[in-house]
Amino acid sequence: MLDPSETCNTAIDAKNSKVVLQKSLKSSIGCSGIGLHSGKKVTMSLNPSHTNTGIVFRRTDVNIENQIIPARWDCVVDARLATTIGNDAGVCVSTIEHLMAAFAGCGIDNAIVNLDGPEVPIMDGSAAPFIFLMECAGIIEQSEPRRAIKLEKSIKVTDGNKYILACPDQAFSVDFEIDFEETPVAKQKLSMRLINGTFKTEISRARTFGFVHEVDALREAGLALGGSLDNAVVISGDKILNGDGLRYDDEFVRHKILDCVGDLYLSGSPIIGQINALRPGHALNNKFLHSLFQDESAWSYVRMDSALVPGAAHSWDQELSLATA
Repeated sequence: MLDPSETCNTAIDAKNSKVVLQKSLKSSIGCSGIGLHSGKKVTMSLNPSHTNTGIVFRRTDVNIENQIIPARWDCVVDARLATTIGNDAGVCVSTIEHLMAAFAGCGIDNAIVNLDGPEVPIMDGSAAPFIFLMECAGIIEQSEPRRAIKLEKSIKVTDGNKYILACPDQAFSVDFEIDFEETPVAKQKLSMRLINGTFKTEISRARTFGFVHEVDALREAGLALGGSLDNAVVISGDKILNGDGLRYDDEFVRHKILDCVGDLYLSGSPIIGQINALRPGHALNNKFLHSLFQDESAWSYVRMDSALVPGAAHSWDQELSLATA
């Protein structure tokens, strides 16, 4: 397990650091796909937005005045197998976590996501296609400085035998463990600092996964209607049904980290701290954010200063030095 008191691997030279500016997309870009749980085809576009607006979703198919849903932790209305946000008018968008993880990994603070359906397209079940779209659209710096949420003390949330323990650290780091009865998954552990582009290279391609014996129950509940071997790793007993196998030997725990990165980006800013998790899920991720923001002594906003890292100019997950905002 990573030591919460451990310093960054590479010291930051304050003379060579600079204020990190907010970022948005350079141009609009779109795609179409199937919703994992709704099974409905949806067309989505990612669009530039002004500074300090954050990530917002807009349902273009809803013929009412209030089509906008802010991507915020306090707008989460459902966390069963996916993260769903909604507004006061009852307009919702589900399965936003992979797209939010891509926004986090690309360091995008401000964007408008237009959708003509109730769910973000699942694509291949990972965040990689969304990162590809954002890089194709281009990423631009804006005029306002970026801020992060710095953990000031440890905070823990639990749900039965599951927990998230967040501790102060000098960068964003994770220490995750999952435990399933199924042999291909079993116990998997992974610890890493998400710095120098490691989200894109080590986490973003990890796909969502599910178990054959759960399919009927999920579909009776109106979930996983669009699931297939094209957009999820499917496990039957001790076998992986996908013909191309796994992308990583520990793809399952990597996907749990991906989900957590996306869910935590609903805080509105990158979190600087270490996230230790045992059997995490969307509901627990959101419970953590509720607990965090209820305790004003547990966190503070800081200005993000960063030394330039070759090849990672558009990535937030790099070595950071912090200055009080």
